[in-house]
Amino acid sequence: MFDSVLLVSFGGPQGPGDIRPFLERVLRGRRVTPERIEEVAHHYELFGGVSPLTELTKRQGEGLRQRLAAADYPLPVYVGMRNWNPLLADTLAEMYADGARHAIGFITAAHHSYSSCQQYRENVRDARGVLRDSTGGDIDVTFVNSWFDHPLFIEANAVHVREALATLPAHVHGATRLVFTAHSIPMTMSESSRYREQLLESAALVSQQAAISDWALVYQSRSGRPGDPWLEPDICDYLRREHEAGLRAVVVCPIGFVCDHIEVLYDLDHEAAGVCRELGLPMARAEAVNDDERFIEMMADVVLRTIQRYQRGRPLPIVAP
Repeated sequence: MFDSVLLVSFGGPQGPGDIRPFLERVLRGRRVTPERIEEVAHHYELFGGVSPLTELTKRQGEGLRQRLAAADYPLPVYVGMRNWNPLLADTLAEMYADGARHAIGFITAAHHSYSSCQQYRENVRDARGVLRDSTGGDIDVTFVNSWFDHPLFIEANAVHVREALATLPAHVHGATRLVFTAHSIPMTMSESSRYREQLLESAALVSQQAAISDWALVYQSRSGRPGDPWLEPDICDYLRREHEAGLRAVVVCPIGFVCDHIEVLYDLDHEAAGVCRELGLPMARAEAVNDDERFIEMMADVVLRTIQRYQRGRPLPIVAP
């Protein structure tokens, strides 16, 4: 029935020359000043203009392919990005040329909001439209169920938290707070989704498994107009305020991200770490799940569950509007 897997992610530049074309694509249709675009471009330039997201997503896809083959489901796994190469429309064209007609879709975002999940589904829908226009053919895409609370996703994060904690001085371990971060979104978007609730659920499960009872959820990467309400607090504001209140050490876990891409590297390893150095506040940053074998096993599990769910019949195709 299913003949392929489509791994869907954000995309990122792969060299200095990609930075501004990439940002133009990301920001199209938004009222963003040239000064702000240059400010964000500088974030990427600090890391050589290469986002680790593309390579990490490809590693996730290859690990998933290997595990599906080991489970006697040798499905090809394709990677498609919404904002940079390999673009979704190109990936679907490649899949169709290879004979794919019924794919399982896996969006690399655990927590549901319009910008983290629904927008990607719409991007896949639009890429299917491009495929129909160019070939007259189509690929049905059936998406996996939610996995924000999957035991292996929780375990991978908890292991990374404990590894980060181990790098802090032993005398502060008992006083260390676990600070989870996720991408901030507008309050209006948050109110129409379970984004914050799912983040809190994931965070509670990770903190329990990591055996750290003192934890908090904060946000990063806010964009948009300054006067518009977005989810808060911002991590840097939080660190300053809590340090004044007596916070002694932190482990920062980017629970809202599955790759250590530029937003994680800049917002946490550069900005937040800079605030902690300024304050004299010991900080360790847990790695995102990246290509941790537990996360890859989780991906395989949710894909296999999707296959099993439809073993007795093909899912109804998505009808294009």
